[in-house]
Amino acid sequence: MLNRRHLRVKVLQSLYAYHQSNSGDIRQHEKHLLHSIDQVYEMYIWMLSLISEISSYAEIDALERANKHLPTADDLNANVKILSNRFILSLHDNKEFLVGLKKYKIAWDFEPELIKSLFTLLKNAPEYLEYIQKTDDTIQTDKDIIKFIFKKVILKSSLAEQVFEDKFIYWPVDKDVLQALIAKTFKNFASDNYQENKLAEITGNWEEDREFIVNLFEKCIRYDSDYQELITQKTQNWEPDRIAMMDTLLMKMAIAEFLNFNSIPVKVTINEYLEISKEFSTPKSNSFINGILDKILIDLKGQNKIKKIGRGLIE
Repeated sequence: MLNRRHLRVKVLQSLYAYHQSNSGDIRQHEKHLLHSIDQVYEMYIWMLSLISEISSYAEIDALERANKHLPTADDLNANVKILSNRFILSLHDNKEFLVGLKKYKIAWDFEPELIKSLFTLLKNAPEYLEYIQKTDDTIQTDKDIIKFIFKKVILKSSLAEQVFEDKFIYWPVDKDVLQALIAKTFKNFASDNYQENKLAEITGNWEEDREFIVNLFEKCIRYDSDYQELITQKTQNWEPDRIAMMDTLLMKMAIAEFLNFNSIPVKVTINEYLEISKEFSTPKSNSFINGILDKILIDLKGQNKIKKIGRGLIE
């Protein structure tokens, strides 16, 4: 699921888009921010659907084999055991999944060769052959073959990678979140009573997390010039064009958290943005951001502007 670091990255992406655009419409960019998070869930439903389609292709494959000009005995008796896989049946019975399919208008007919090619890879894998020969399956062994489909068939496929990358602009960034959502789904689907099996939630507490990202985004826009002044005071020996835009945005986001989010410890804020900088900015950004934020923090504390409330938050 999306944790707070992932959510901060989403805000960073939206702030970058805001400053790069010619539009000053904050509400429109805020809408795009929320949409980017909904797209993670959409990606999740697409992936579950792909897993389902690959499993269901066993029926089509069996019919094609049976209708060969000279079918063998194996062709006439193709094993379609995966059609009764408990994970897949539970997924097909899941109301959240069915609603997601309808909401996002999910259909794989735009890429007809993808499902066939992925099923062919699955069909020829020793793990699949072992699965269809088993007779004492449980919900766990049924999940094991689905995990194999996800990890070793789909995620290893360059064609599947390209399809998701073309469809979702933030696929390279959101791919790890998707894997966490799928892993959570495997954990959740533990009962033979399909009604008890639930999809993963996009965040631990969406109402609270939504408020966090919207407030963080709005504060960074509203007080942009104030935060820029704080940064400028501590970077007077630097030419403005030498400071990466991502570094500036990350520092502004950290300052916004220092001043406006009294339940988030200062150390947590700093650590989060230093970690984000490792992935989204330059190799030297980590130490640069850390040094500037430390100086800004000293001044803000001296002016008694840091107000943290709660046990363990007051330094």
